[in-house]
Amino acid sequence: MNQDRRNRLRDAGVAVLADAGGRGLTHRAVDAEAAVPLGTAKNYFPTRDDLVRAVAEHCLEQYRALPARLAGSGPGPADRAGLAALLAGLLRDVAGPGRPRMVAYLELQAEATRRPRLAALLDPIATSDFAVYGNLLRAAGLPSGPDEARALTLALHGAVPHLLTGAPGTLAAAGLDDLDAFTRAVLASVCPEGSEDLDRDSHRAP
Repeated sequence: MNQDRRNRLRDAGVAVLADAGGRGLTHRAVDAEAAVPLGTAKNYFPTRDDLVRAVAEHCLEQYRALPARLAGSGPGPADRAGLAALLAGLLRDVAGPGRPRMVAYLELQAEATRRPRLAALLDPIATSDFAVYGNLLRAAGLPSGPDEARALTLALHGAVPHLLTGAPGTLAAAGLDDLDAFTRAVLASVCPEGSEDLDRDSHRAP
């Protein structure tokens, strides 16, 4: 099958899911969004389960590509300030160009509460986050154990729904009206100033 058209349909599926929710994700709606002949999506994804799986996998691919794109070709920023800037960029993407993907992902999560197979498909997205953020902490010379990785990951996850909703009062109360300050504060809480030296000392040979 034509890979370009398949990707076009998957992009359309993300857009439909974000705009119309789970009930609106149909083959017909995807065909219309992709501006392809009726029946095209069904040819590529014969059942609705196939369609949902394709959209979920596409969300996963896009999600995994973003940190690498922001960080460049290296392992990530080499210091606290650079990491805070990268994390702020990730959150700006949530509220900006990445918004449809994130809304679609939350719609999939809601559907996964009733569909164990979908939950199993989405599980690697959340699971991989803990390793990704742990690696970014490590590259920045900050403590990067399981506790720090969990705290950072969950803090960022908790910010996402508020950014998607965009309610100004909530954004201000959460500190999300200034994403640079927010990510600096999160890092200061997870890895207090001076913890770079402590982490470096703990890895020195006796």
